[in-house]
Amino acid sequence: MTDEGCSAVTSALESNPSHLRELNLSWNELGDSGVKNLSDLLMKPQFKMEKLHLYRCSITKKQCLILTSALKSNPSHLRELDLSGNQIENTGVNHLCDVLKDSHCKLKRLRLRCCFMTLEGCSALTSALKSNPSHLRELNLSWNELGDSGVKNLSDLLMNPQCKLKKLDLCGCRIREKQCLILTSALKSNPSHLRELDLSENTLSDSGLKNLSELLMNPQCKLEKLDLCLCSITEKQCLILTSALKSNPSHLKELNLSGNKIKNTGVNHLCDILKDSHCKLERLSLNDCGFTDVAALTQSLTNIKALQFLKELDLRYNVIRDSKQQLTDVLRDSNCNLR
Repeated sequence: MTDEGCSAVTSALESNPSHLRELNLSWNELGDSGVKNLSDLLMKPQFKMEKLHLYRCSITKKQCLILTSALKSNPSHLRELDLSGNQIENTGVNHLCDVLKDSHCKLKRLRLRCCFMTLEGCSALTSALKSNPSHLRELNLSWNELGDSGVKNLSDLLMNPQCKLKKLDLCGCRIREKQCLILTSALKSNPSHLRELDLSENTLSDSGLKNLSELLMNPQCKLEKLDLCLCSITEKQCLILTSALKSNPSHLKELNLSGNKIKNTGVNHLCDILKDSHCKLERLSLNDCGFTDVAALTQSLTNIKALQFLKELDLRYNVIRDSKQQLTDVLRDSNCNLR
């Protein structure tokens, strides 16, 4: 759909605006007139939109100003906004901040994945969220370059006792050791709300991973999903991580360690978690982890408790040809619930 189609859709919605709660126009080229007509619709007092998805709609900085001005005039209903994949840059993010600062704004989910934001935009965004932090539950800033000050400001938000964020996505944000330390320290100070954390495709290094492990050991930490895909985790670091998870295993449901060369040693450490009777892991991803021996893994999985909960197991791109029979035996087990 182009601007012509978008204008027709919004015009039709204007004639009967009061019932619509969710609108997804993702992957369409809305253009200036399309965004303008959509904005006119959003400004209508009768319009009570709760979810607006505009993923990859080629929205520019200028169009973002028009859109956010409309949202600012009628902010109290919106709960979910996805502007991912649009080149709105820091300028567009700054316009969005005017909406977020409004005391009437009760946004719960904000997705700004790959919006060409840098540390300046991240600092403005987190500053706006700090002024109105109690409603937000999901924040996706993946594939934006946050920088030192951006991570520092995000950490200040996470430390705020009023912040009750449940899901944080920071995939591919070029987070390094020092930044990971600041971020995980913030999460440690306010750990009880977070349920999903995505730090994939960042270089955590020794101290960053150690600090993350200290967060996971905290009895107040109730993390259910942890994504550390392609984080350059070594066998030694895997031991630190799994030791932490073993000390507080009952909440974690999904763990992704794909693309880390943890090898046989790392997988063996991971088995200590699977053997724990409190472990309730449902999804385990070990894609391309450089291991060859699954004997310890299959032995752990034959633990009735582990097989009762585990639904997905990803072992792709590991050379395990000699161990296939052991995996077959696991699949034949009557307690196996793998999908």
